[in-house]
Amino acid sequence: MAADGTAAYGPGGRGFYGAVTVSERGQISLPAQARRDLGITPGTKLLVLGDPEQGLALMTLDRLMANLQGSNALLGMVRAHMAGDPDQATGDEEPGDGGSADGAAS
Repeated sequence: MAADGTAAYGPGGRGFYGAVTVSERGQISLPAQARRDLGITPGTKLLVLGDPEQGLALMTLDRLMANLQGSNALLGMVRAHMAGDPDQATGDEEPGDGGSADGAAS
């Protein structure tokens, strides 16, 4: 974040909005400038994505779906989650059941 409190933008318009602190209840507050820039309003649902090497990312469902068109496994998990199938959404299917993460049989 710049000294004047505005976001610092890098390549591709990516912004750095500062740091947040996780509360005892696991909550964070998104910086106001980030919410304004990205159109996040009260009630906006954000998906929490994680990667062991890169950390966490927050993303709206519509943006994620647009980015995942070439990733069938993760796209299937997101679709299953949105449909309310917890086993498919977490990838916790039983070994040898023949299903794939996108819900199609092998």
